[in-house]
Parts: sequence; structure tokens; C-alpha cells
Amino acid sequence: MKKVLLFSVILLTLLSSLVAQGTKEVKNVENMLTVYAYDTFCSDWGPGPVVIPLFEEKTGIKVNLVSSEEAITMISKIKSEGDRCQADVVIGISDDTAYLCDDFFEEYESNATKAIPEELFLDDEDELIPFDYGNFAFVWDSESGTRKPNSLWDLTSEEYKGKVILIDPRTSSVGMGLLMWTYNALGEDNYLAWWEKMKDNALTIASGWSSGYGLFTEGEAPLVISYTTSPVYHVMNEDTTRYQAVIFDEGHQSTIEYMGIMEDSKNKENAKRFVDFILTEAQADIATLNSMYPAASNIELPDAYRYAPKPAKMFTSYSDEDDREEILEAWVEVMTK
Repeated sequence: MKKVLLFSVILLTLLSSLVAQGTKEVKNVENMLTVYAYDTFCSDWGPGPVVIPLFEEKTGIKVNLVSSEEAITMISKIKSEGDRCQADVVIGISDDTAYLCDDFFEEYESNATKAIPEELFLDDEDELIPFDYGNFAFVWDSESGTRKPNSLWDLTSEEYKGKVILIDPRTSSVGMGLLMWTYNALGEDNYLAWWEKMKDNALTIASGWSSGYGLFTEGEAPLVISYTTSPVYHVMNEDTTRYQAVIFDEGHQSTIEYMGIMEDSKNKENAKRFVDFILTEAQADIATLNSMYPAASNIELPDAYRYAPKPAKMFTSYSDEDDREEILEAWVEVMTK
């Protein structure tokens, strides 16, 4: 009888332990947050490795950061996964790829958005929330011996043959930004002529910003499509003003980056805490590590931002899906013939 009682006690103890472990595992799962982000955010030099640990330490919420190369590939990933998508938050949707998001996100009216200028929002629904912004520009290596260009058309000169790194608009939001820049600055009748001429001057058309900019900093070409704020990184981390953003009188295309809470997320309260954190305590780090401007207007920036010139003329048009697809199809026809 004693043996039976002893066995029963042991069995109950084991069962209690297993139940406790099971409860702990469930708690840990509920305390996880899966965030889909583009590769620059997740890279060693990006904001992810800095702001994610700060958020985890403050909230006790563990973040599973999932990287995709660019905004377009990230959106494609979400669509291909469908109901299997594990993302609670998606960060890095650009204004020129937002039209690809088919009712992915749930509206969230965060108090932190009060510090963000209205012109950075896509609409009044607060499904996509801006967290930083910038302007596309060509970045020039001032020590390359190559003359600094003074306009988009100047870049088509023969002296730049094989000296410019472009990015594919089919796979990259930066590439799409350049395409829309040429369309808005040069006009519907001229933008394809620019691309036709640039086929000879492009060293390569990279699939994404990281690979394209990497080739540039390795000295493969003296010019690359990037952002007006890109020199900030080199000033702050390399103490050099060698790499300079070139401002054109034709104007520059703006780019705004957004984040959103997935409508199918099972962890929306933690997702909201993450969004609030990105819009407040993480804004300065996001801006400097992304080499962009913070969405919140009340953030004090380092002196290095003196080397991030703001163009006098900016394009912020948001073409609808049909227009953008037509522009892209015309680009493909010119670049592949």
C-alpha cells in the first residue's frame, strides 16, 4: 500500500511538473513577437540589432526577427505564405510598394503618431504607420576622379559609361523609387529615353540596395542610386565625407517607410507595444542607423545630418496600381529589348 501511495505521489509530482512546463511554454509563445523586416533593418549595421534588444529588455517580449531582401520580396513572402504567415508586425513597407499590400494590416491609432507630420501618412486609416523617410539621390565617390554629375540627363553622358550602379525596380523599392523619380522628374514622354541611354552607363542593375551599395563602397563604380541621407552613415561610422549625395535641380523622389500590425496576428497587444516603441524611444536610433530622417518631428538629430542635404523640390506622388504596373511594364520592355 505504501508503495502504491509513493508511486501515486511521484506520478502526481511528475504530472504537476509537466503541466507547469507546458504552461511556461505557452507563456513563452504568447510572449513572442514575430517581426518581418527588410534585410537592411536586420543587418549588423542596421537598426534591428540595436532597437530589438532595447525593446526586449524594456518589455520582456522576445522578438523573432525574420529578414527579407527588400520590401517587394517581403510582400511576396507574405502573399505566398497566406494563412501560414507568422508575422505579427511588418516593418519596411515603402510608399511606392504599399499598393501591393492587399488588406494585410489592421488599423492602429497610436498616441505616438501625434508627433508625425500628416503628409507622411498614406491615408486616414492608420493601417500603415510611417517610421522614417528620406529622398532618393545618387551618391558620388568624391575621391574617384569622376566628375560630379549635375542632373539626371548629365548622368547619360558618355563619360559615365560603366560607372553607375542602378537597382532593379522589379525586386527593390529603391529601384522602384528611381523609376518613379525619372517618371516624375522627366515626364511620361522622356523617362524611358533616359533609361535607354543609361543601359550603356550602368555597371550593373543590382537586385537590391544592399548588394548595389556594397559594390559602390568596394570601389566598383563611383556612383550609385541611394538616398540623400546615405552620407550620414559614413560621417558617423567612418569619419569621412568622401561619399556625397548629389542634389539635382530637377527634383528628387521622396520615400517613406511604414510598418503595420498584421490583421491575422494573434498577438496584437504586444504588436502595439512594439509599434509604440519604434515611434518613440527607437526613433533616433532608427534614423541614424537607417541613415534616414525620423518620422517624428520632435527628435534631435546628430550633427552628421548636415551632410544629408534636403532637395528644394520633392516628388511625393502615389500612383495607383494600374499606373505603376504600366510604367514598370514599359521599363521592362525598354531594358530587355
